[in-house]
Amino acid sequence: MEYDLIVIGGGAAGLMAAGTAASEGRRVLLLEKMEKPARKIRITGKGRCNLTNIKPAEEFLEKVQVNRDFFIPAYNSFGNKALVRFFEKRGVKLVTERGGRVFPASSKAWDIADALVDWCRDEEVEISCQSRVEEILLLGNKIRGVNYRTKRGFVRKVEAPAIIICTGGASYPATGSTGDGYALAHKLGHNIEPIRPSLVPLETQLEEKNILSGLQLRNVAVRLLVDGESVAEEFGEMSFSIRGVEGAVILRMSRKAVDALIEDRIVELSIDLKPALDYTTLMARIQREMEVLNGNNVMSDLLRKLAPRQLIPIIAKTMGSHPKRLLRQAGEDIPERLIKALKDIRIPISGYRPFEEAIVTAGGVDVHEVNPNTLESKLIKGLYFAGEVLDLDANTGGYNLQIAFSTGRLAGHLKHED
Repeated sequence: MEYDLIVIGGGAAGLMAAGTAASEGRRVLLLEKMEKPARKIRITGKGRCNLTNIKPAEEFLEKVQVNRDFFIPAYNSFGNKALVRFFEKRGVKLVTERGGRVFPASSKAWDIADALVDWCRDEEVEISCQSRVEEILLLGNKIRGVNYRTKRGFVRKVEAPAIIICTGGASYPATGSTGDGYALAHKLGHNIEPIRPSLVPLETQLEEKNILSGLQLRNVAVRLLVDGESVAEEFGEMSFSIRGVEGAVILRMSRKAVDALIEDRIVELSIDLKPALDYTTLMARIQREMEVLNGNNVMSDLLRKLAPRQLIPIIAKTMGSHPKRLLRQAGEDIPERLIKALKDIRIPISGYRPFEEAIVTAGGVDVHEVNPNTLESKLIKGLYFAGEVLDLDANTGGYNLQIAFSTGRLAGHLKHED
C-alpha cells in the first residue's frame, strides 16, 4: 500500500497522531480540508492557546465532564507533564498562569501550531491541504484506504491499512470543524451520541437585557437550577451581553444547561453577589449603610452601595420593591429581603448560542464502540479515533486541548488488542 497510515484532519489531535506515527517509522499521509493545518489551534484561547492545565492527575481528570474512565488510559500514556516536555523540547517556552493554565510564553497560539506542523514535516509526514475525504474504503471489516477530493476537484484514491479520524467536532465551523467525522463514522456503523454545543454562552429573555449588557461580575457564586433543583455551582467571573450571559462560570455550567434545555426543563441561574459574607456580616453591613441614609432616601440609594448600578432594577424587583420607593415606605424588613436578594438573584435561561460560538462539541462517536487502550474501533480493524470527534469533553481551562493531544498520541501508536 502507498501509506501505513492516513490521518483525516489536521488539528491538534491529527497533527499529534500523524507525527507520533511517523516518528515510529511509518509512512503517513495527513489529509486536511482547509488551506492550512491547525486553523482552530491558531485562534484558541483568544489567540493565546491554553494548551493544557498543570493540575495533578486526579484534579485534572475531575474536569472531564463525560466518559472520564474512557479517557484515563490516553491521559496516563501522555498527560499534561508529558505535553509540556514535548513542546519545551521543540523550543516553545511555556508559562503557567492562574488556575494551572499553561500558555506559550509569547502568548501566541501560532507558536503551538507552527511547532506541531514543523515537527510533522521533520518526521516526513506528507500533509495534503484542501483535501476533503469523501469515503473510507473497506475490505471486509478492515480499513483499505480513502477516496478524497483534491483542491482541483479531482477524486483520488489512496490506500493504507490504518486510518485515524481526527476531524474535530462542530464548534467553530469556520476553522473546518463541520462534523464531517461523524458522518464518516456513522457510515461505517458507529453510533453517534447526539451532538450539541458545550462551553457556550447562554441566552435569556430578561426585560433588563439592554441595561445589563456589558456588566461584568467577579468573585460571584453561581448555581445552575434545573426545575428548581441545584445541579451545579461555580465561583468566579461572569458577564452579561445583549443576548444573555457568558464568562468562565457560565461556560463551565453550560453543558448541563444545554442538556436540560433540550429536554424542555426549566433552567435558571441563582447568583450570589456576596458569597464571602455570611448572614450576620451582611446584615451588619446593610444596617451601617442604612444608618447613613434616612427615610427620604430611595431604595436605589441603598442598593447602589451594595451592588452594581445595572443590577439595581432586578434586585429591587426580587425584593418586591421599586428603585424609586422611599426607604421609610419600604418596610422594616428591608435588610432581610435585601440579603435574600443579594444572595439569590434569579436569571431565567431561555436558550443557548449556536456551534459558531461554542468552544467545544458535546456528543460524538460512542466510546463504548472504541477500545480505550488503543482508540481503535471495535467494529472496523485499522480504524482509530482521536480528539473532539469522540464523545469526550471537559471544562474550560486547557483540558479539552489536552484531550486532543492525549488521544492523538495514543491513536498514533497504532496499537492493536485482539
